[in-house]
Amino acid sequence: VVVIGGGDTGTDCIGTSLRHGCKSLINFELFPAPPDEQDKRGEASGNPWPLWPRIMRVDYGHEEASHRFGADPRTYSVLSKEFVSDGAGRVRAVKTVQVEVGPDGRFAEVEGSEREHPADLVILAMGFRHPEQEIVRALRLQTDQRSHAKGRT
Repeated sequence: VVVIGGGDTGTDCIGTSLRHGCKSLINFELFPAPPDEQDKRGEASGNPWPLWPRIMRVDYGHEEASHRFGADPRTYSVLSKEFVSDGAGRVRAVKTVQVEVGPDGRFAEVEGSEREHPADLVILAMGFRHPEQEIVRALRLQTDQRSHAKGRT
C-alpha cells in the first residue's frame, strides 16, 4: 500500500491499511520532515512560538506501522509523478521524485532521484490546504500568504 499525503487523514489511512492486513506500507509526504521541537526564538524555522508548532509528531498509525514493520512508514520530500499500470487497468507502481524547497518556497525536483515504488493499492490522503480559489474570488475575499481567506480581526 502507498499512502500519498499526511496529517490526520494520512494516519487514518495508514491505520486502516494495517487493520486490513497490508503486506507492506509506505507513506509519501511532499513537505520536508519537521523538526523534533519548535524553534523557541523563531530564528531558523519560520515557525516561532506562539504559532502552532510544526514539529515531528507520531500518531497511532505511525506507531502501529513501526511496530508491525520495524520503521516509521513516512518518507518526506517526495513528489508522486505517475501511476504505473499493470496493463489490465490496475496500478502496479508509483513513480516518484525527491523534491527540495527553494528559497522562493517552491518545490524543485532533485535530479537523479526518480524511483518506482511497487503498489497494489494507492490511497490519496490529501486533506485541506486552502479553500478553492474560484470561490474566494467569486466572494471577493482577501487572502493571506497561504491562500486562506483573511478574517476580520
